[in-house]
Amino acid sequence: MKKLVVLISGNGSNLQSILDACANGRIHGSVAAVFSNKASAYGLVRAERAGIPAIALDARDFSDRESFDRQLMREIDACAPDVVVLAGYMRILSPGFVAHYHDRLLNIHPSLLPKYPGLHTHRQALENGDAEHGTSVHFVTDELDGGPVILQAKVPVFAEDSEADITERVQHQEHAIYPLVINWFVEGRLAMREGKAWLDGKPLPLQGYAHE
Repeated sequence: MKKLVVLISGNGSNLQSILDACANGRIHGSVAAVFSNKASAYGLVRAERAGIPAIALDARDFSDRESFDRQLMREIDACAPDVVVLAGYMRILSPGFVAHYHDRLLNIHPSLLPKYPGLHTHRQALENGDAEHGTSVHFVTDELDGGPVILQAKVPVFAEDSEADITERVQHQEHAIYPLVINWFVEGRLAMREGKAWLDGKPLPLQGYAHE
C-alpha cells in the first residue's frame, strides 16, 4: 500500500478529508505521518485521533528556512512516503525541499490558478467582483503556486457573499477533489513530466483535467 505524508499548518479540514478517504477506500493508501510547523495546529489532533504520528517542528529552533527544511526532510524520509501532500501548509518551501520531492509533491490552493497565487484569495475574488472562484490541485515547483495544475473545481460568487461564505463553498469542493487527485497519484495514473501534469499517459491542459 502506498504511503502519504501530509504537511499542515492549521485546522486540517483537508487532512480530515484525506484521512476519511484512506479509511473508506477512496484513496488506496495510508497516511504514515502528519507534520506541522505549528504545535497548536488542530490538524495534529485529527492525526492523533486517527492513530497517526503527529509531529510539530518550530522554526524558531532553526537558524534559517533551509535548516528547518533539512530536518523536515530527514523526518519525512524516515517514513519513506510515495507522495508528500501539502494540505494548508503555510510555509514557503526552500528550493532544496522542492527538488528533493520533485514530481511527488502535491498542493491544493484556494483559487483558479494561475489567478490569485499567494494569500487572501477569497478576499481578492470579492474585491474584484468575480462571478466565479474555486480551487486548484497542482504539482509543486519553485514558483509559488505555479506548478502544473491537475484538477480545478469552480464555485459561484454572489454579491452578498462574505469571505466565510466563499471559504465554506470552496472547502466543500476541496474535500471532494483532493482525495481524488491523490488517489490518481497512488494508483500510478498521475505523474509530472516535462513540466506538465500527465494523467493516464496524456498531458493535461493548463487548467488541468476536464470532462470532455
